[in-house]
Parts: sequence; structure tokens; C-alpha cells
Amino acid sequence: MVLRLKWFITCNGVASKITFTSEEIDFILKQKLKVRDWLTQIINSYGFKLSALNFIFCNDDYLLKINIDYLNHNTLTDIITFDNSEEENTIEGDIFISIDRIRENASIFKVSFETELLRVLSHGTLHLLGFKDKNPKDKKEMTSKEDECLKLWSIE
Repeated sequence: MVLRLKWFITCNGVASKITFTSEEIDFILKQKLKVRDWLTQIINSYGFKLSALNFIFCNDDYLLKINIDYLNHNTLTDIITFDNSEEENTIEGDIFISIDRIRENASIFKVSFETELLRVLSHGTLHLLGFKDKNPKDKKEMTSKEDECLKLWSIE
């Protein structure tokens, strides 16, 4: 079953193609416009068209239930990405992010919450762009691409 959440939030009277919502957690993303511009720049740099991209921030319990129900994985994770695109080179997806995992991982990796959140936002987007992370070679490439995305954020 493919998730079709299609949440469109109006920004300045125009429906945004990138949305941010939360489920079962009180979280509001800071710098939404800058994050949207950054993610759009990443997508455009790979020659993809943006149709709809929904980021849903949640807690560990919420994401664990999705992980069990849809992927048959009974483990905590920081992110789950659902690719809903029907056309090649088009981004349409739902990305669920556990704010609990972001906080814990930021502490473990000794980075700021913002840096870890940006890394995970780019990670989900990179999955929709076709990058994988299931083996050491792919994971190394994914980390390199995340680092490139973070550099792009810091020069904006």
C-alpha cells in the first residue's frame, strides 16, 4: 500500500510543493522557506522535477508503527521515505522523521540538532533521487552526498 498523504500547506497564497507537518509531537520547523529553497535546489541540481514532497515529523512510537506496518521492521529509525512518484525523474514522496531519533543522534554524533535534522532531510530527499544506503559502498556515497548538501546549506 502506497501512502498518499498529499498535504499542501498554503504559503503566501500559493500551494507549496514541499510541506512540513507533525504527527503525535509538538514540533515546528524553523526557517521553513530557507529549507524549502535548499531542498528544491538539491532536487533541481540532479535534474529532477518536484511534484510533491511531504515531510512528517513524529515521535519514535509513531515511526516504529510505520516501520512495522509497512516495512516489517521492528526497530527504531530516524527516517522512512516513501516514493510515490509515477513518472521518471519526478519527486513525489512522503518522508517521516522521528524528532526523538534526531535529538538522540545529534547527541551521539556531537552535532547540533539543526545539523542532524538537515542531514536527515537531505538523506530522505537523496533516497527519492535514487541514492541507496544498504551496503558499505552505497552508504559511503550517501554520506558524501549528505555532506555536499550540508555545504550547500552553509553557503546559502
